[in-house]
Amino acid sequence: MRARIFQQPKTAMQSGTAGTDEWVIDFESTSAGRQDPLMGWFGSRDTQSQVRLRFPTQADAVAYADRNGLEYDLELPLPRRRRPKVYADNFKYGRAENWTH
Repeated sequence: MRARIFQQPKTAMQSGTAGTDEWVIDFESTSAGRQDPLMGWFGSRDTQSQVRLRFPTQADAVAYADRNGLEYDLELPLPRRRRPKVYADNFKYGRAENWTH
């Protein structure tokens, strides 16, 4: 069974980084999903793909995978660039963009 270890990115609906400090192990699905003929829902007999384990550090997640003999892909997060913004720059004389109301 193959697993993916990654740090969850921030959602598009938030500007902060809350909830992005923990590491997650997601398991890959081993069987193809099938559609229920009556309701049209998709299902699978593989319940392992529904499991999502959370760890406080990358080392804990990797240690868990090694202890349980899991093959895993480790995805390191990209470094975040913070661009400081100053509110006063909106009203600066000679600004590059046009200011509209």
